[in-house]
Amino acid sequence: MRITTKGQVTIPEEIREAAGFGPGTEVDFVIGDDGLVRVIPSDRLRGERAASLQGAISRLRGSADVALPTDEIMALTRE
Repeated sequence: MRITTKGQVTIPEEIREAAGFGPGTEVDFVIGDDGLVRVIPSDRLRGERAASLQGAISRLRGSADVALPTDEIMALTRE
């Protein structure tokens, strides 16, 4: 494969079929720790990001150790 002057490359048909990439499929490019570039469907990456965010929220849930009334919490956020 050769990259065009516009930065484009054609993914061979057999690779597109094996990956399930059809016309209109949105993809992301990810560089792994090993330096290899991977082409993955955009929705997969969004799903991984969403799962990561959900995990962070779960870890933080219930971590407040000071009981404050709602009006005091709101006052603190406005400072």
